[in-house]
Amino acid sequence: MKSNYQFTAQIEKDKDTGLYVGTVPNLPGAHSQAETLDELHQNLKEVVELCLEELEPEEIKSLAEFVGFQQISVAV
Repeated sequence: MKSNYQFTAQIEKDKDTGLYVGTVPNLPGAHSQAETLDELHQNLKEVVELCLEELEPEEIKSLAEFVGFQQISVAV
């Protein structure tokens, strides 16, 4: 029986290449890039599936919980 998991991805747009770059912060190795957001979504879905296939059930259960992002302002 398959289990369902939900992950949050951080998405940025590379200024040099114009590509969207996505990373799943709490899943080591889960990152991809694409020309469109739809393509990136599909790529990330595939890479998350591949990463999860490499983990034991107990390792999946022990993945850190993603909480969120905070903006930090500094003056230098």
